[in-house]
Formats: sequence, structure tokens, C-alpha cells
Amino acid sequence: MSAPGGTGTDTVAPKVRAVVGLLIAFELVSGFLQGAAVPLVPEIQDWQGISTGQAQWFTSVQYLAAAISVPAFGRLGDLYGHRRMIRVALGTIAAGTVLVAVAPNLGVLLLGRALMGPLAALLPLEIGLVRDRLSVDGGRRAVGMLVGALTLGTVLGHGLAGPLLSLLGELRPTLIVLAVSAVGCLALSFTAIPESRTRGSGRMDWSGAALLALALIALLGTVSRGAAWGWASAPTLGGLLLAAVLFAAWVKAQLRHPHALVDVRAVARRQSAPFYASGFVLGAVMLGGQSVAVTFMAASPASTGYGFDLAAWQISLYGVIPNIMAFIGSALCATLAARIGYRGLLLAAFGLLTVGYISLLGVHSGLAPFAVANALVGVGCGLALGGLPTVIVEASAADRTASATAVYNNLKTLGGSVGGAVFAVALGSFVLDGTDTPSLTAYLTIWTGGGVACALALLVQLGVRGGQSGVRAPAVPAPAGSVSDRPG
Repeated sequence: MSAPGGTGTDTVAPKVRAVVGLLIAFELVSGFLQGAAVPLVPEIQDWQGISTGQAQWFTSVQYLAAAISVPAFGRLGDLYGHRRMIRVALGTIAAGTVLVAVAPNLGVLLLGRALMGPLAALLPLEIGLVRDRLSVDGGRRAVGMLVGALTLGTVLGHGLAGPLLSLLGELRPTLIVLAVSAVGCLALSFTAIPESRTRGSGRMDWSGAALLALALIALLGTVSRGAAWGWASAPTLGGLLLAAVLFAAWVKAQLRHPHALVDVRAVARRQSAPFYASGFVLGAVMLGGQSVAVTFMAASPASTGYGFDLAAWQISLYGVIPNIMAFIGSALCATLAARIGYRGLLLAAFGLLTVGYISLLGVHSGLAPFAVANALVGVGCGLALGGLPTVIVEASAADRTASATAVYNNLKTLGGSVGGAVFAVALGSFVLDGTDTPSLTAYLTIWTGGGVACALALLVQLGVRGGQSGVRAPAVPAPAGSVSDRPG
């Protein structure tokens, strides 16, 4: 994952192994903090005495902050050093977790959650660092481990937040434990981590960052409120139109700017665009569909004609299966790619996603086959999560690594928001007569849409010829000193 210029070996010095270990620890904590948020929402609501709608902003405000901060942090890391910006991100996150733990009111609570937005910026910065410090093969393995750690951390956060709350007895001590973990990561970042050496040219495009932030706020804010306002209402249509105008203005400005925040031409290249688009699809089906399987498993067949009438603990048990399979898939990513190449890996990933979603159309009446189909989806997600960043990074310029990964991350998050909105429309449009309960048709529509979207992503990838996406993990030599033990 580094530029050529030295030995072709993949011998990683002990200190660099320690560095990758620390970055993995950061991603575990990052995933835990993100995964623990959703199960704690009801307790947050009771603690602050707020409505359900206000409580939803506990998670939504972090997503908005992430969408805004990720491109800026990525570009700043390319310009001024990935280690430096990892420390800034961890400092901001630590401050946010502390504010959340001690929040006396909703305003301070939401400010703390907004400060936790750079959680999503850690992975692009870490990928930039390992690309600079490790050989190609070492960097690929590191990316797979980082994505796997983030996935595992999310699973642990979602699964352990409730037991941790029960053990400590109150919400505030639980939030303090989360804050301590974030502060601990900040302290660790000042130990053995070396700084990246490659620097981007030019300066930070603050005007581009501000315009992109406004466009994302308009889009994600409108999407998050679309169901409440009505998707055909004037505020929703006006918000979407405003977002489109702002995005068009931003693209035009980026094409003219000599040191643009995002290299729009590189993103739109024939060799790159299919993989960015696939990231959007991955976000739509993975993030947008998180609650679909849960509500289906909870439904009672006696009253709805579908579902399995599972208790909460049973839903948690079956719901964790695709997450575990995603972790396994991302951990095996580099090993599989060494045999079939990253292009073959991604074709397999989106093939599994397509098969998994289409299979749900025929196996939704049995719990065991339903779980197997969701396991296939989980494996596909894991392979895609590990493979897409690698392909995108290796197709980008060395001084744009974090920026390129940040664009992918934002498109994935954007896909999740759009997918969630579309799935919500389906669940609200196809209902049982005289009720607001989704009908089986709603779920069949969602699974069909997910399968078709993944099949389209597979088809556009088939159109890519040559380039780094099709290589079979070549031994591109690392630059001299890429496995150096030097601290900076």
C-alpha cells in the first residue's frame, strides 16, 4: 500500500507491530462507543426527561457531526500528519464522552455527542498512517485488522452496554466507564505511534469544507426528519432541493480549487467510481437496514402472519450472528485477496450480499434458514468492509490516502441515511389493514430492493478492467524505511 522504492519484504519491525496493535485498540474502543449508544437511548431518555423524538438526536447529532468532520480530518491528516490528527480526533472524542457523562441538560448532552463525531474519522487517518509506514502486504493486513476491530467493537458495544448498565446499576457510572476508555486511548496515542512521512501539497480548503458541511446538514437533516414532516411535504422537498443545489455548487468549486478538499476528478474516474458507488450501496443495505431484521423477528405470526415472536434476548442472540460473520469476513479479507485478488474478493462480497437478500424472499418463514441467509449477508458485509477501503486507497495518490478513505466513509454513511429513509417509507407504506403495522409485503419489498442494489453494485464492478482493483495482491515494494522504528 506504499509507493515503490525499497525492499519488497514484508518484515514488520516490532515497534510497527506495536503501532498497529495500538491502532486496533483505538478501533475496538471506537466501535464499542458507537455500538453502545443505541441500547442506551431509552435510559438517556429517562435520565434527561426528554421525548422520544428528542432522544433520537442522541444518535443523529453524532452522525451529522461525523459527516462534517470526516472529510476535514482526512484532508488535514494528509497535509499535516495522520498521527497528529489521530491525537486531535481522540482528544475531541474524549472531551465529548466526558461531557456526555456529566451533562446537566440536553444541550450539553448533544454538544458532547457532536464532539464524538470524529470517531468516524479515526479509520481513514489510521489507514493513511499504515499505508505510509508499512509495506503493501503489511498495510493490507493492517486494514483488514482495523476494520475487523471496528466491527468487533461495535458488536461488543451493542451486546455489553445493557449488562454493563445492569452491573453498575445506574446510567451515569456506565457513561463514565465509556469516557475513561476514550481518555485512555488519548493517553496511549502519545506513546509508540510514529508519524507518517508523506505530506500533501497545498493548504486546507476551508471554504470547501464549510460548503460541504452545509450540503450534508441540509441532506441528512432533511432525511432524518422526512418521516415526521412527510416525504412529499414542502419542508422535505425544499430541504432536498437545497441540498442538491449546495452539492452542485460544492462540486463546481472543487473542480476549480487548486487544493480542493476532495479530488472530485479522481473520485469520478472509471477505475474508482464503481467502488465509491459500491460503498454507498453497502451503507444503504448494512446501516440502513439494521432494524429491519429485528422488527421482523419480533413480530408475532398470530397477529401479522409473519415473524417469529422472539423475546428481546433471543433477538439479540440471532441478531449478533451477521455481525460476527462480518467480523470474520473482514478479518479474512487480506488472506482471501492474496488468492483471488481484491477485485475477485469484492465480486464475491456483493455476490454473497445479493444471494443473502434474495434468499430472504423464500426462507423468511423458518428461523434457521432466515438466520443462515442473514449470515451470508454478514459475510458479504465483512468482505466488502475490508476490501473497499483497500481498493480505494491503492487507487488514490499517496498524499490523498486519508482524504480518499474519508470520501468513501461519508458515502457509506450517506448510503445508510438514504437507505434507512427508503426502508422507513416501505415499512410505513405497506401496512396491515386498519393498522400502522408493516405487512409482509413491506419486508419483501425491502429485501428485493437490497438484493437488486447489491446486484447493480456487482455489475458496475464487472465493468472495471485493469487497474489495481484487479490485481492479485502484487508484492509492490515498500519505500525505504517504511517499517522504520523511528518515532516520527
